[in-house]
Amino acid sequence: MIQVQRSVISHRGFTAFDIQAIEIKIKIKTFGGFVQINETTRSDFEAFWPVFKEVVQAQETYAFDPDIEFESAYNLWCLSPEKSYVIKEKGLILGSYYIKPNASGPGKHISNCGYMVAAKSRGKGVARKLCLHSQQVAIELGYTAMQFNSVVSSNEVAVQLWKKLGYKIIGTIPNAYKHRRLGFVDSFIMHKQLT
Repeated sequence: MIQVQRSVISHRGFTAFDIQAIEIKIKIKTFGGFVQINETTRSDFEAFWPVFKEVVQAQETYAFDPDIEFESAYNLWCLSPEKSYVIKEKGLILGSYYIKPNASGPGKHISNCGYMVAAKSRGKGVARKLCLHSQQVAIELGYTAMQFNSVVSSNEVAVQLWKKLGYKIIGTIPNAYKHRRLGFVDSFIMHKQLT
């Protein structure tokens, strides 16, 4: 269940809201309470930094430098994108995502997102809630579609979740990712029309 405090209209199944005043609370039964999604502050990212490092250093899903330092990561995840959000329960950050244009100029109407969820919070619906939230934000920011450029094929949980949420594999990049354990694996380009 998604509760939008400042709802305006409904558009193609999505609730429109004021991006500048957004405060969404999402009930996840597994957690037995409410969690909140808000734009990422520097202090939020400082708290999220151990999760970010763990995900990147695992070299299983993200093509980021495993030795990336805090300031570079903060710029990459929070400053360079158009928006960045965190999902919290009782002040504890469960996950985060960014949203940005997938390309510039004539291609800027398609959005791109990246998601990370803390290991202890996986399998509890957090990534799904983040993705649904990002789709709402994308529409409000004027994007017409969302594209993931490099979903590592061995990340089967993510691939299946994106498919359930309406994303289609529109391309495969052979041996695009050097997995720390599996070696070279394919990556998928996944796309969903939003409006």
